[in-house]
Amino acid sequence: MHPSRPSNRFLIGLLGALSLVSPFSIDLYLPAFSQMARDLGATSAVVSLSLSSYFIGLALGQIIYGPFLDRFGRKPPIYVGLTLFILVSLGCLFVRHVHTLVALRFVQALGGGVAQVAAVAMVRDFFPGKEGAKVFSLVFLCIGVSPLLAPSLGGFIVLFVGWKMIFLFLAALGVAVLALTFWLLPEPHAPDPSISLRLGPIFHEFLHILRNRWFFTYAVSGSFSFAGLFAYVAGSPIIFMEGFHLGTEAYSGVFALLTMGFIGANQLNILLLRNFATKTIYASAVWVQTLTGLVFLLGALCGGYGLHSTMFLFFIFLSCAGLTYPNSAALALAPFSKNTGSASALLGLLQMGVGAVISAGIGLSHSTGSLPIITILAATAAIGLAILLSGRHRLPAHSPH
Repeated sequence: MHPSRPSNRFLIGLLGALSLVSPFSIDLYLPAFSQMARDLGATSAVVSLSLSSYFIGLALGQIIYGPFLDRFGRKPPIYVGLTLFILVSLGCLFVRHVHTLVALRFVQALGGGVAQVAAVAMVRDFFPGKEGAKVFSLVFLCIGVSPLLAPSLGGFIVLFVGWKMIFLFLAALGVAVLALTFWLLPEPHAPDPSISLRLGPIFHEFLHILRNRWFFTYAVSGSFSFAGLFAYVAGSPIIFMEGFHLGTEAYSGVFALLTMGFIGANQLNILLLRNFATKTIYASAVWVQTLTGLVFLLGALCGGYGLHSTMFLFFIFLSCAGLTYPNSAALALAPFSKNTGSASALLGLLQMGVGAVISAGIGLSHSTGSLPIITILAATAAIGLAILLSGRHRLPAHSPH
């Protein structure tokens, strides 16, 4: 406990604000894909590579910041990363070529990634044990503001001042979060000089964490379960704007509506945790997600679904992701205390790394239809279930909480 720690509700809000940086960086510019493609002389699929490069930078950024968060405390690395994020966001105002945008988005994510990994680590710092899964759900409620508001806000910016101003907004967001962190967020983790920053010990520490059966089972299976969300984010402009010919405003509305499944399930998780074990909720959600993915894929192979059926199946699939994400994070981090920052970073690397590969595959495939995206949804959910089933029988009967 920090002696000047604010109330739990206020603290969760601060952690949620930190967690907003990357989701807003992802969701805000989705409605701009068509305009960006025209201005940069590319297709929407090629523009989506800037989303993939952000995911890659986010994954690498988290793994880089993990040891620094353990060595220097949580707040100093946040200052460095967010400053980089702000500067690169301003640089995106001047891009004239899609490849430049892809490169800058990678660097932007390297900076912004610190906010997400630090927020996850600080949930474990401030709320250890069984409380963690509930707090993750509350923090993810703050994250849920992004897909609800960001596409609509991004569409408004695109219509009235152009897509480049989206990056000015992101720079302003970075400044606001940096100020909140500096002035209001207590430091929950004292600097630990025993944490080495040499590559050999860092690699050994990550390998030690990955060899933990509990971490491996829930982190890796959860990463594949969560990867379907990345496929949805990267592919939704293709499916709804190009496939179903929705305009910017209609797409923003559909995106926000479907995201309610993810947000609602996050909050339902808090109620379910009162009566069910974390691992029971997680396993059930992975099963339902896999079955939904298979139904989605079979229908697509048989001629495809209409708009409303597609929205319904996406809603169920994303609702399952809303249950698997907080519970897999809480379960994966449960065995760790001293090296929580490194464990959180490795968890983030797995989540974002798998998601980056998935979204990059969509961009590089130059897909103009829904079948490749739906195939990825079904495959990632099935892989997550297979990893859970193969690893769960070797785990201890009780959680290491």
